[in-house]
Amino acid sequence: MPDVYTPRRVHRSEFLALRGLRHHILRWGQPLPGRLPLVMVHGWMDVGASFQFVVDALKDEREVIALDWRGFGLSETTGADCYWFPDYLGDLDALLDALSPDAPVDLLGHSMGGNVAMSYAGVRPQRIRRLINLEGFGMPDIAPAAAPERLAKWLDELKDPPSLRPYATLSDVAERLRKNNPRLAADKAGWLAQHWSRETPDGFQLNADPAHKLANPMLYRKAEVLACWQRIAAPTLWVEGSDDQLTRFWGTRYPRADFEARLALVPDLKQTVLQDAGHMLHHDQPEALAAAIEAFLA
Repeated sequence: MPDVYTPRRVHRSEFLALRGLRHHILRWGQPLPGRLPLVMVHGWMDVGASFQFVVDALKDEREVIALDWRGFGLSETTGADCYWFPDYLGDLDALLDALSPDAPVDLLGHSMGGNVAMSYAGVRPQRIRRLINLEGFGMPDIAPAAAPERLAKWLDELKDPPSLRPYATLSDVAERLRKNNPRLAADKAGWLAQHWSRETPDGFQLNADPAHKLANPMLYRKAEVLACWQRIAAPTLWVEGSDDQLTRFWGTRYPRADFEARLALVPDLKQTVLQDAGHMLHHDQPEALAAAIEAFLA
């Protein structure tokens, strides 16, 4: 293994029972009078420890809590053969009830976590004081006519479920992380590899249930999502990297103009772009992101 990153703020691992599943959370700092906790939720095929670098870059002392979604990191898998998006909202609701039952929180989500956070903030506007979305673009609207083909694909995948290949060493896991994101420094990749995977008799297995890779049988319905976004009461910060990830992910299927029109429906929105950053902007520019977060939450 190469040199491994040394965190400035060491997290504490805890486990909570949320909706019948054992969920893992990471906690940095202690509750402070008059300071609401900052809750962070990660993206697809990621883990809560992914936020370590930006937490280290925060200058102000505050309590920060990151969740491993069900079936990711050290959180329990469902035991079922697929996952449903509304369950993430249910888990987040249960988490906030456990962490801060009598007061709102500041909420940050990356990618899939950003999409969950946006929908949740519209459904439970009173639970969120400030909202930060890191590259949670959402998805292209899908016409109802696509339903039969999507359902057929899902049924086929249930019969031949996906798997995740093991890696021979932690160094191989770290190299995979750097292949996904060449901006990720070697020492940070080495640190993340320890949280992104676990050792098994067959090698190092990613901490993710392969069932997350199944096609979603439910179509993405933009109108339903935007009905939630329009009800967000919290001041909202949209942050993206200077690399155009929207085009990279979706091409012409999801034009930038469509996304900007969606953002325009969020009642109280501020936008910022981090230079020299891609989709994993909390890895690429943790100091710049931390400064943007603290300025917004102040």
